[in-house]
Amino acid sequence: MSPSIDKVLVSILRRRFKAITDEMSIALEKTTRSPILCEAKDFVTGLYDAEGKMLEQTENLPILAFSLAPVCKYIIDYYGDDIYPGDVIFHNDVFSMGNQNNDVAAFKPIFHDEILVGWAACKGHQADIGGAVQGGYNPNATEVWQEALRIPPIKVYEKGKLRKDVWDLIFANIRLPIVAEDMKAEIGSCVVGERGLKAIIDRYGFDIFESHKKYLFDSTEKMMQAEIKTIPNGIYKGESTVFYDGKNPGSTYKIRVSIEVMEDNITFDYTATDAQTPGFVNGTYTSSASATILTFLQMVNPDIPHNDGMIRPIKITIPEGTILNASYPAATTYGNHLCPNNA
Repeated sequence: MSPSIDKVLVSILRRRFKAITDEMSIALEKTTRSPILCEAKDFVTGLYDAEGKMLEQTENLPILAFSLAPVCKYIIDYYGDDIYPGDVIFHNDVFSMGNQNNDVAAFKPIFHDEILVGWAACKGHQADIGGAVQGGYNPNATEVWQEALRIPPIKVYEKGKLRKDVWDLIFANIRLPIVAEDMKAEIGSCVVGERGLKAIIDRYGFDIFESHKKYLFDSTEKMMQAEIKTIPNGIYKGESTVFYDGKNPGSTYKIRVSIEVMEDNITFDYTATDAQTPGFVNGTYTSSASATILTFLQMVNPDIPHNDGMIRPIKITIPEGTILNASYPAATTYGNHLCPNNA
């Protein structure tokens, strides 16, 4: 028999999730060294359940806001049961749900009584990530290897022990020593998130956490559906122009979207968008989908919680091979800057 739902506790947990991600953000801001992180706040922190569903996130750099959940789910599928307490996983690979090469993420699984209950994660723009030029923005790039060191999911800590050989391999391919220190700060931020979520489960129990989390997701979904219902049913279309692909002066590309509203669901379809470019002005699915969600959120109730329920009524179709979802092994570093075109 499932526990009865205490709506006051649901509200408490919602705000506690937010407080934890804010605390993670503050910890990262105060311990990182690069100005792009500690001053520009080009990072995001988040909490996720055992299935990679978002419990809450921060809002420091908007385009990163929805970039962690897809990677978390990918990591869960990638490792399966090979995940243990004390693991820390790095990732930046744009062809396994990453959004930009320089945005390197750290993920820490959270266990309670030897059961995986969630994930703490953060992602920040690193000052260098290898590739042909320092900083990663290479306008001459035509493929990913000319831009960055690709980091598919890889454990840098396993069962609490540093994998020194893996750590050294990664940072031997990065020019700036400060990047290693900034990634240590990301790991520390994840530890803060782990501590916060474990404290919740220690206090209320796993069953209460699970049942109230699901209720929060469902109620959030209803809030979003209520907002969508205020939009008249129909199909709405728009397009924008991208000028210059990084290789061919005078080149232009069209981003086209068809938005279908049907009762309490909304679909964004970019099928008519132009094909990917030969240069580095290409987007990834994750960054393009994030831009879509962020733009839509500016038009609805700002009090809707940031969790998995919020995005359930939203469907996004971005065919592979378009400028918004380039095929492997395309260059993509400038893709984040296509997000205003999405809007």
